[in-house]
Amino acid sequence: MGIFDYKEESIEKIGTVDSVDTANVVIKIDNEDLLRKVQVNNLLVIQCSKVGKHLIALVSKIMRNATLDGADDEGFPKYKAENVIKATLIGTHLDKEGTKTNVFKRTLETVPEINANCYTLDGDRLTAFMKAISQLAIDAKNPLTLGNYTLDDKAEAWIDGNKFFQRHAVIVGSTGSGKSWTVAKLLEQIAPLPSCNVVVFDVHGEYAPLIGNGFQHLKIAGPNDSVAENIIFLPYWLLTYNEMISLMLDRSDNNAPNQAMAFSNAVIEQKRKQLEILSKADVLANFTIDSPVPYKIEDILNDFRAKDIEMVPGAKSEKQGPLNGKLTRFIQRLEAKTNDKRLNFLFNSSDAVLDYNYAELICKKLMHSSSLQTAKGIKIIDFSEVPSDVLPLMISLVGRIIFSVQQWIPKENRHPLSLFCDEAHLYLPANTNSSIEATGLENFERIAKEGRKYGIGLTVISQRPAEVNRTILSQSNNFIAMRLTNAEDQAVIKRLLPDSLGNFSELLPILDVGEALVVGDASLLPSRVKIAEPKLKPNSATIDFWDEWQKTSTVDVISKAIEALRKQSK
Repeated sequence: MGIFDYKEESIEKIGTVDSVDTANVVIKIDNEDLLRKVQVNNLLVIQCSKVGKHLIALVSKIMRNATLDGADDEGFPKYKAENVIKATLIGTHLDKEGTKTNVFKRTLETVPEINANCYTLDGDRLTAFMKAISQLAIDAKNPLTLGNYTLDDKAEAWIDGNKFFQRHAVIVGSTGSGKSWTVAKLLEQIAPLPSCNVVVFDVHGEYAPLIGNGFQHLKIAGPNDSVAENIIFLPYWLLTYNEMISLMLDRSDNNAPNQAMAFSNAVIEQKRKQLEILSKADVLANFTIDSPVPYKIEDILNDFRAKDIEMVPGAKSEKQGPLNGKLTRFIQRLEAKTNDKRLNFLFNSSDAVLDYNYAELICKKLMHSSSLQTAKGIKIIDFSEVPSDVLPLMISLVGRIIFSVQQWIPKENRHPLSLFCDEAHLYLPANTNSSIEATGLENFERIAKEGRKYGIGLTVISQRPAEVNRTILSQSNNFIAMRLTNAEDQAVIKRLLPDSLGNFSELLPILDVGEALVVGDASLLPSRVKIAEPKLKPNSATIDFWDEWQKTSTVDVISKAIEALRKQSK
């Protein structure tokens, strides 16, 4: 007995198929009482010619047409009102497939016949159907739940955890729509898994409240931080040549080519010296300028200072060396950056940070799962003290290091890892305005295109999808779209969603807080879902202005804030 065993003359029959094209049907309504219950984006069941199969359609439009129906006794034309529903075919329901019952498939094995009966989908049948579309995820070892379906709040919304992270995901929504809650809901389900492996780029320290088993909090070093268990430095010697040049070089300088060449030669020479001191003969034979080998930036500066004033023998007397006077501005820029306390995480010169094994220490901290660092598989990295002008480069550095190391791990030993890119529009921009942004973006574009082959997944989170790089968005196959009020943001998401969804994306501006459209490979059916409240709530960026303004007193904190600004440390 299937869940769609309707009687043909039942009161549940709403009408019959009037016309069909590839993926759309027009349904002529017979039962106007049932029509009152139907809304746009509700589901309908359409009779199929094969026993035990029914087609499922998503309502995209409800119309009332007036058709000419002869004339009255006085010769005036008579009109007849005709109710019509336009719906998009989205899949096939089978009473039984093999040993499984109540199965839903996104394929259309057939199209409905003209005059095929159509039925509403509500009540117990809707609950049973919602269970069917989630069954594949429920059968998995650790399915992910987001909350409950808006169509049927008794049915829990499950998605396939494998497909969600394998094929990249996008979580978008305007400020206050519930994005952070959705991320927290996902993370708190990942955390208990014994070998979970996630890195969260937390730009504003929003996810600090997520604590407990499975979570560890790391911080990119601030101006006054020194080496500690939870403090991460991203030393300059981890940067590739292109990354260093984007950070150091002023391309408008007439001497930029000379400076770039001199810097390249100096870095190779300093890395060679360090490898010789450490007796790393095997590395010496094959290293490149991009190899993560520590060297002292002060040695580079000393070398440049000497070359900038170098005099060499000439035919009659001494003459200026080849780089005399051409490195002055480069030296000034490099000195300014090395002396900038805000860049302590980058130019810290302590022995621990310059140690040959520091790269290994960082990578283990970032890439080890919960099984290798007890119950600390979700690494939330606080970037709040990283200056905004270098933020794209620093976040992409972490992503590139993880990706590069993962590439060099033998395929059979790779452990999958997901990168959660919160506030992605800040460092994955649609339009780059500097060489730092462009260089940083290249790393993430490569991860988006090739990451899944090496077990690296991306979850892009943003309130402004219109400002996020299109290549990265287009590589994502799963979307959790919350309320979007900006027309440009809506347009971006609408273009990314499948054409077959009809007007489903028109819901974006009218979704409730905490409500989302879930579309993609991880969800068999495009669904409207009410996201469940997470147990661990992130810090909300929303301040209640009116409530705060009604308080009778406030605290004077300006003096401390100015001192923190001067010290570049909270």
